[in-house]
Amino acid sequence: MDLTLIGTVTANLKPPIMIGPGPYGVRMFVEILDGVLEGAPGVSAVEAITGKVLSGGGDWALIGADGYVRLDVRVQFQTSDGAAIYASFPGLIEMNDKVQRAFTEGTGTDFDDQYFRVTPQLETGDSALSWVNHTAFLGEGRFIDGFGLQYNMYRVG
Repeated sequence: MDLTLIGTVTANLKPPIMIGPGPYGVRMFVEILDGVLEGAPGVSAVEAITGKVLSGGGDWALIGADGYVRLDVRVQFQTSDGAAIYASFPGLIEMNDKVQRAFTEGTGTDFDDQYFRVTPQLETGDSALSWVNHTAFLGEGRFIDGFGLQYNMYRVG
C-alpha cells in the first residue's frame, strides 16, 4: 500500500459552540468559514486539486470521556476549474493540552503535537474528477493560529 501526498486543505473556522454534555459525551459545533485547497508539488495534473473551501460546512464533533474528539466534518469545495466536491471527514483528535489550548485560545499546533487523523470521503459529479468517487484518502491534521485547521491529504494506493 502506498500513500501519495496530493495536497493540503487549510480552513478558517469560527470558535466552537459548546452544545453541552449529553449521553455520548460533550457535543460541539465548529462552523467552517472558508479556506483553500493546494495541490502538492509534483502531483500529476489529474490529482492536483486546487480551489477553495466553501462556507456552510462544519464539524459536529463529540468529545468523549476517553480524551478523544470524534470528528463529523461535512464540507464543500470548489475547484479552480469550477467543479464542486462534497467531502465528509470522519476522524479522531487526541484532546491533549496543546489541543485544548488551540480550542480555547485559537493557537496553532504542529502535526506531531497530537494524534489528529481523518479518513475523507469525496464525492463529485464532475467527470474530470470522477476518480475521487472511488479513491480512499487519509489525512493528518493540525491547528493553525486564529481558529483554523490544516490537513495534509494522501491518496491511498
